[in-house]
Amino acid sequence: MSSSCTKPWQHILSHYHQTKRASPFLLDSAILPPTFKALSLLNHPPKHGMSLHADAIKLGLLTTSSSSPNSIITFYMKSAMPDSASKLFDEMTLRDSVSWNALIHGFLALGHHNPALEYFFQARINHDAFEPNVSTLVLLLHSCWKLQAFHRGRNIHGFLLKTGLFSDHTSIRNSLLSFYVKSRDMDSAKALFDEMPHRDVVAHSVLISGYALSGDPESAVRVFRSIGASDVDGLAMVGVLQACAAAAAAGGSVGLGRMVHSHVVRRGFEADLFVGNSVVDMYSKCRDVDSAVRAFGLMPGTNVVSWNSMLSGLVRSEMYSEALELFGSMSEVGVEGDEVTVVNLLQASKKLGMGVWCKCIHSFAIRRSFETNEFVLNSLLDAYAKCDLLGLASRLFERLDRRDVISWSTMIAGFAHCGKPDEAVAFFLDMRLANETPNSVTMLGLLEACTVSAELRLSKGVHGLAIRNGFADELAVGTALVDVYAKCGDLASSTRVFGAMPERNVMSWNAMIGGLGMNGRTREAVDVLREMEVRNVKPNGVTMLSVLSACSHGGLVEEGLSCFRRMKEDPLLQPGLEHYSCVVDMLGRAGELESAVGVIEGMPEGLEAGKAAWSALLSACRSHGDVELGQVAASRVLELEPTNSAGYLLASSMYAKGGLREEMASVRRSMRESRPRLESGCSVVHVQERAHKFYSWDGSHPHCEEIYDTVERIHDTMYRTL
Repeated sequence: MSSSCTKPWQHILSHYHQTKRASPFLLDSAILPPTFKALSLLNHPPKHGMSLHADAIKLGLLTTSSSSPNSIITFYMKSAMPDSASKLFDEMTLRDSVSWNALIHGFLALGHHNPALEYFFQARINHDAFEPNVSTLVLLLHSCWKLQAFHRGRNIHGFLLKTGLFSDHTSIRNSLLSFYVKSRDMDSAKALFDEMPHRDVVAHSVLISGYALSGDPESAVRVFRSIGASDVDGLAMVGVLQACAAAAAAGGSVGLGRMVHSHVVRRGFEADLFVGNSVVDMYSKCRDVDSAVRAFGLMPGTNVVSWNSMLSGLVRSEMYSEALELFGSMSEVGVEGDEVTVVNLLQASKKLGMGVWCKCIHSFAIRRSFETNEFVLNSLLDAYAKCDLLGLASRLFERLDRRDVISWSTMIAGFAHCGKPDEAVAFFLDMRLANETPNSVTMLGLLEACTVSAELRLSKGVHGLAIRNGFADELAVGTALVDVYAKCGDLASSTRVFGAMPERNVMSWNAMIGGLGMNGRTREAVDVLREMEVRNVKPNGVTMLSVLSACSHGGLVEEGLSCFRRMKEDPLLQPGLEHYSCVVDMLGRAGELESAVGVIEGMPEGLEAGKAAWSALLSACRSHGDVELGQVAASRVLELEPTNSAGYLLASSMYAKGGLREEMASVRRSMRESRPRLESGCSVVHVQERAHKFYSWDGSHPHCEEIYDTVERIHDTMYRTL
């Protein structure tokens, strides 16, 4: 406040103190309201007001009218002394609407929502002439939303209709509309919107944002289109851009977002940072990274939100290396990241398996004091665990001040992901000892551990746990159960769970088809595909890959080729490299080697046969004795993956089977020189519903000596018998 503005208020305080010194009895109640207002405006300490309050009590100035105590209540509230204000209010013998408004508005301004609502409803009951002011009503509706006091919000709505305030004030109507929108009661919001005598751009913007956030983008766009072009503001633009992003995420087209973007450009909203960020975010969520980059580049100014939108878009589009490069550019221009930046970078590093980057980002988070943020901590746990840095993840977990269900579930999923199911189960037991209640994510982590261990008994135990905790009917948990039972070889339980699921999505059907295929029930897998389509569930690339794999292992070449032709004819179901590789494997197993080569040579532009396709062809050549074609396949496999032992072993086996000893020796020499990594196969034997894994020349099993002695005795017995 400027000195010219403060002088009159200083004169009032000076006049008060001069009069008090000359003769206190000359003071009257009329001087108190401006004096207390002067104290507030000049930011005097509360003790000065308390001293004046004491003077007023001694001189009996608070009983003649309500204006003096009202001014003291206002002063106490502005000084953050609500207890003193409410004590004075309770002692007042004369109260008017100003008294109630001063007290209620004061509580609301301090964020004390509950007492504000209590006093408001007391005023309605105890003071017939109570007339709340507009600002009080606006804040009360905000409090109802904050406290999720929906019934009280509706009571205020009734009060507004009864008193006529709803029709008289646009700000009250818009606040009531915002209350219903934030309460996710879009039916009431739309009914209120239709009843409003005048709808300004704020009302339209609030309704658009409500539809966007409640998952009804079509309604949001419909309201946007009903507004005249000149009536649209930045808030409405942001709301409809959010709706476009939600529509695209649900499988819609990015075209709607482009249309809204053109409105943004025509109306000149590109200079608005909030709108510009929303455009970038919309394209990012639509996975249109190129458009997001162009929109980002045209922004006149950016902030950390703009950069985070680009980072999340790159991560969402699986462009993880580009996301890490963008962070480097972000640092070069002097924009410091926040917690959202850290989480996006950890997601990219985790997907790339770059543990070093995880450590660097952790250091950055420590320097910026983000390590106390629970979201960042849980993301760090997840990244370390998924990068197989379980020691670091465990140490970070032990240092956590507070471990919630997310932290525990992250560790369980991390150990399961890294192939350590026993440790995952041990973490779950510790979680229960810590009295932490599991959620569906915990169940999914345990089920992944069951998949890794292939232990049927453990899987049934987790299934029972999911039933007892009410998670078995959840879509993700049900799908995981179908998958884990199939991988444990219990197809009857897998089918039973699938049949009992209250709802299924394409992933559920994929799990059932894949389970049937891997357990040799090939024709049933194809039948489930047909049933899936009868139930109007559209297959995706994973579905078709599962069917092709089933046909490959079951020898159903015609059915597999029919599925493959169908994919090529469907513009939304175009085959990828993995589908071509699977068809090559299917034809190779059936001995149709020329057709398999034709599939490789006939790949469309942009696709080139990789290690999987050539390895499948090499394996087929070994099985069917075509050494000439096998030599071509072997050279391609070794060229593509010179550090993998599988190609050398396949080629060596093919030459040995064909009697070409020199070629076999040459491959063996190349293998010794290149020192490829050896990938051991394993056998799984179930004893008393517990899975025991045995690797070639492995002595890690606790009973290995006993087992090998038994095998040797059996071998000797068989030899003597022969």
